[in-house]
Formats: sequence, structure tokens, C-alpha cells
Amino acid sequence: MNVSVLGFGGSEIGYEHLSLSNAKKLLNEALDAGLNVIDTAECYATSEELIGEALKIRRKDCYLLTKCGHESGWNYPDWRPESLLRSIQRSLKRLKTDRVDLIQLHSCSETELRKGDVIEALKRARERGYTRYIGYSGDNKAALYAVECGEFDTLQTSVSIADQEAIDLFLRLAQQHNIGVIAKRPIANVAWHNGSQPPRDSYGRTYWERLQKLRYEFLQQDLKETVAAALRFTLSVPGVHTAIVGTTKLGRFVENSSAVSAGPLSSEMFESIRIRWREVAQPGWAGQT
Repeated sequence: MNVSVLGFGGSEIGYEHLSLSNAKKLLNEALDAGLNVIDTAECYATSEELIGEALKIRRKDCYLLTKCGHESGWNYPDWRPESLLRSIQRSLKRLKTDRVDLIQLHSCSETELRKGDVIEALKRARERGYTRYIGYSGDNKAALYAVECGEFDTLQTSVSIADQEAIDLFLRLAQQHNIGVIAKRPIANVAWHNGSQPPRDSYGRTYWERLQKLRYEFLQQDLKETVAAALRFTLSVPGVHTAIVGTTKLGRFVENSSAVSAGPLSSEMFESIRIRWREVAQPGWAGQT
């Protein structure tokens, strides 16, 4: 797949119950801005249905990605092969397509991966024509095993200025295995936005707490500039092919596309962020699943 460096993350439009009319505007804006990766999951509330309706006449303009493993919702993981296949079939109906470009196991544990049943279920989905490729979405040691086992075409994992475990743990190995890498949460939920006040959401709060210790100098700049720098950092990481950003705000994808058009960060700035991480990061600062 010849993917754009920026992708559309579908969680917000589902969880925030965006209207269909606004979802259509947002997705068309993203496609018009040059994004060709649309990523969602079966457990993102109404996300798949919204994307399916919004993309009915533009399906050929993008690569469509979804995830499986939570047929009854995020709080109820189900790794039985029959559940995975049933969930995938349901996703195809919701997305109004005969086949997606990528099916990903969604935060499946290393223990489940090692049993092999979940991987075989995805292989069956591929054999049946439900998907072109299979992937793993997750972090930490489970993601390392997903790379090492050699069964997956892609890996989706957290990479940002506040979440760099993946860079040291397995991204170089993913490059060696020719695995496509999708960076999630590439702007760390813009956790520095509230200054001295931590965000309410759990991901944002974790990243805010880390950034209070990292104290990157560039985060003192204008918000638009800091978001651009954070996004360019993620896309400067060797082995990262695309970064997915979720939003419900019109105009955001145009801004992000403009930001990344400047290209990778300078090697000096990129290395300064990496050095600061190595100096400050604590053992418990694992990738956020």
C-alpha cells in the first residue's frame, strides 16, 4: 500500500457521536487534504457506521483499516476465533464494503498471540477475501512478539514525544522484517495544551505527567507550532510509515497536512528530543495501549 504520511483516526467521531453530516464533511476534507488511510475499530461506538456511510462514493480513494477483538465493546475482549470472524463480517457490513485493506488484532495480549488461534483466525479472514493484509495493534512486549513472530504485515503502536518505548524496543526490528508501521497517538493527545492543569482523559493525563518531567523547550512555543513539531517528530522516527490523528474539528486535517509538508524535523532537533527522553524516561513509561 502506498500510504499517505497522515491518516484519519476514527475513534473520536464514534465516541463523541458525531453526526453523519459532519462525519461526511470531515472525511471528505481529510481525503481532499491528501490523506488516504482511514483507521477505525469495531468497538469505536458508531465509527464504522459513520465511515461506511461517508465513504460510499469515495471508497476507492482510500485504504480502509479496522480492528477486531472486542465484539461486545472495549471492556469485553473476546479472542475466540469464531468471535473474531463474526466481528470482521459485521465490520464489513457496517463499512459497506466487501473487503477492507487491513484487519488488525486490537491490543491482544502476548499470551493470546503465542497460542496462535487469533493469528490463524486473521489468516482465515484473509483467505476468505475479507482483508488484503493482517496486522497487530498494540504496544510493549506483545507488540515485540507480534514483530518477532513474522506473521503480520503491519504494526500499529504508540509513538510520540511522550511515548517512545517502541522506538527502542521493536521499531528497528520491524524495519528489518519489512513491516508497515502505523503510529497512533502521534501528538500525545496534545497533553501540554492545558499548561499546569492535567487533562481529564487517562491518556492525556499520563502524557501530561511525563511532559511535566521532560520539559521540552519547544513546547513553550505557539500551540500550532508545537503540535506541528510533535507530529513531525513522530514522522521522523525511522520505520514509521503513517501517523493517524483523530479529531472531530473541521480544518484540523488541512492544518496537519500543512505542518508535515515541512518534512522531517532537523536531525539536531530530533536527536535533542530523543536524548531528553533517554535522560528522563522512567522504567514505568511503557507504550500506552
